[in-house]
Amino acid sequence: MMAIRSQDIPPELLARVGRSAARTRSDRPRATLPQSRMNKWEQLYAQDLRMRTAAGEVAWFGFEPIKFRLAGKTFYTPDFMVVLTDMTVEFHEVKGFMRDDAAVKLKVVAEHFPFVFRLVTKAKGESGWSITTIGQTQAAGD
Repeated sequence: MMAIRSQDIPPELLARVGRSAARTRSDRPRATLPQSRMNKWEQLYAQDLRMRTAAGEVAWFGFEPIKFRLAGKTFYTPDFMVVLTDMTVEFHEVKGFMRDDAAVKLKVVAEHFPFVFRLVTKAKGESGWSITTIGQTQAAGD
């Protein structure tokens, strides 16, 4: 498996997305896990990404490797950075339930950064995942 370190990412890209995986605070209290620790849905999706890596579909993936600055002190940290075998970079957000603030951040980041963003939810009544492309990449045929 290929690992991408922050020093391997072009400086102009790092300048746009930042390096830390810190979570943003919300104005309402909610239960949170310690930084960089996967919840149940993220663990299940990571297993799926490992299988896709073994099958040759995914070259590399990482959990919360970068964060995007949206404005001032507002950041968005995608759950997974996924590098496909053709070196396309995608960001996958795994949700059991979508809060309003998370939906807004996902739409804003998709509008302002030139990557593919996908919302991943557990498919109802099925064993697989429901994956929705968010933002401007929808017009490109996804």
